[in-house]
Amino acid sequence: MAKRVRTAGWSRLFQKSLQAMTGPAARAGRRAVVHAVKVGADAMRPPPGAGDWLAGVVMGPHGVRRYRLFRPAGLGIGERVPMLVMLHGCGQDAKSFATVTRMNLIAARERFVVLYPEQDRLANVNGCWNWFDTDSGRAFGEAGLIMKAIDQVCLFYRVDRARVAVAGLSAGASMAALLATQHPGRFKAVVMHSGIPPGTAHSPLSALGAMRGRRTAAQPATPPVGGAAYWPPLLVIHGGADSVVSVRNGQAAAQVWADAAGAVAGPARRVQRGKRYEMAVTDFRQGRRTAAQLVEVGRLGHAWSGGAAGHPFSDSKGPDASRLAWSFMARQWRA
Repeated sequence: MAKRVRTAGWSRLFQKSLQAMTGPAARAGRRAVVHAVKVGADAMRPPPGAGDWLAGVVMGPHGVRRYRLFRPAGLGIGERVPMLVMLHGCGQDAKSFATVTRMNLIAARERFVVLYPEQDRLANVNGCWNWFDTDSGRAFGEAGLIMKAIDQVCLFYRVDRARVAVAGLSAGASMAALLATQHPGRFKAVVMHSGIPPGTAHSPLSALGAMRGRRTAAQPATPPVGGAAYWPPLLVIHGGADSVVSVRNGQAAAQVWADAAGAVAGPARRVQRGKRYEMAVTDFRQGRRTAAQLVEVGRLGHAWSGGAAGHPFSDSKGPDASRLAWSFMARQWRA
């Protein structure tokens, strides 16, 4: 019940509390006012992490998008640090995604900045990135705005342009893959959590079919033309119990990357840490290079694995996807 009050917004509760103060239940009303103020303060509090939670905006031919940036505390003058671009899923925004993933805590410890572009609800009522809308060009327009945000942050905050990675959940994962395939030289790694591979859909209608995994071996996803052999290494995390985006999409994404790089799948290895869900990890390698890694979490639904408890699109019982992403990206940043 408390969670519903928070998501509904504290202003309505505040108004009800003021009305209560004029009636016979004044004492209860005053308690509600105090609670409303606390809820409002919590809404203004930045996600956890020792550093700055900054706001920005980027504009281009395809509109305006806001973004949030986490900058770790204690960065030295002239110090250039890596950057991770985090793209939220449907029904989320920058703050909720940062809260669920707790990526700022890792960034504060490991010293990298995190950029959270935010989809505009006028562009998609559910807050989804329009990764699928390639026929109309909307997908590429939104990708262009995200690239502008990346360039802006690199300019203002002394980011090491040679160490930039992109990750996303669901629609954000699909947009991350689109960015990496359209601008392969700009990213050192890409992480897709519960997403759909590029080239699988081209319109809203085809996106629905792709989400349900209707692509088969006879109907493979068609990757964007050009530069496929130079795509950055990919980490795929997908739940075997995902009823929103079929796990077949995770398998297809890893295979598309492997085919583009001429990589071969090794044997899957079973890993379980403590009481968290078991995962099957498959590496797709070309010689000594890992082109893609597929992590399938059998009991995970459509949620960020190992995310903060008590939040939508988050399952705290899964293996920690944020740590997996960090470990994967750090290897590419060191390469």
